[in-house]
Amino acid sequence: MTSKASPRLTYADAGVDVDAGNAMVERIKPLVRATRRPGADAEIGGFGGLFDLKAAGFRDPVLVAANDGVGTKVKIAIESGILDTIGVDLVAMCVNDIVVQGAEPLFFLDYFATAKLDPAIGAAIVAGIARACVESGCALIGGETAEMPGLYAAGDFDLAGFAVGAAERGTLLPRAGLKAGDVAIGLPSSGVHSNGFSLVRRIVALSGLSWDAPAPFAPERSLAAALLEPTRLYVKPLLATLKSAAGVLALAHVTGGGFPDNLPRVLPDALAVELDLSAFTPSPVFSWLASTGGVGEAEMLRTFNCGFGMVLFAAAAAADATIAALAANGLAPKPIGTLISREGAPVVMRGRLAL
Repeated sequence: MTSKASPRLTYADAGVDVDAGNAMVERIKPLVRATRRPGADAEIGGFGGLFDLKAAGFRDPVLVAANDGVGTKVKIAIESGILDTIGVDLVAMCVNDIVVQGAEPLFFLDYFATAKLDPAIGAAIVAGIARACVESGCALIGGETAEMPGLYAAGDFDLAGFAVGAAERGTLLPRAGLKAGDVAIGLPSSGVHSNGFSLVRRIVALSGLSWDAPAPFAPERSLAAALLEPTRLYVKPLLATLKSAAGVLALAHVTGGGFPDNLPRVLPDALAVELDLSAFTPSPVFSWLASTGGVGEAEMLRTFNCGFGMVLFAAAAAADATIAALAANGLAPKPIGTLISREGAPVVMRGRLAL
């Protein structure tokens, strides 16, 4: 009696195409090459990325590292097919965390995981990553692509990013000297940025709108395109301001947790910040989210940036000069609060949001 031969399975039969991964690497090499900077000029493809701190001009550096993802904003990119901006978000969420500590982002690595790799989709995402790296002055020195059929649904993907920066010893933020009377200065966001999208998607579902419908708050764009407006990159304007304005004492990136959770991270325990909500000018997207979802003011302030993606704290005596420096470097700064002695909550809200 003869038995049938066992099937000869391959990795491709299990859903992983190594050739597709190699094809994507070749496709993105020119994109990665465009991000080269002093300290990083090697090709991708090795087992690890290299960076030469001495070649970058540092003498006694302290390294600063950050990692993040984009959250459920990726679902809008997946469902709408708009893939050229989500990579910008990935970089921005990491490098904005680096610069708030007074450090210069030096290099970036990405992790892209999907059910089945489509080199065209991967390359579109990496194009956004590379563009944001160039805009932030950091090199894309490596990354990882993973096909995981059975873990991700067909068509789904997720992203993670990792950035490392450096500052000369003694120059890191926050600096000592924050005191009552110092000024909180808001730096405008480009939109929702990359936080709160589980709530955003729930509100869109309640609205009944499709992703290709005109955005009620920006009818010249589709709803998906408007919500996918990428996170603002603050790196180069802030680094230039730090070099020219001595009054910058601290920076806070307004991400998950909004104002109540992020501003206290850079304040001494004895201080609180009193925010003047009447000074906020939320863009129409926030008004639409609040009204369509019935989201209260306190929830808006703890979930979204409400128009200011970064807050800078400046010494009172140097506030005007700092505002002038920020404006000269392409930002649109606006005083939104003052530091006070802490008697209760670390963030005190005065006035109302104009939603």
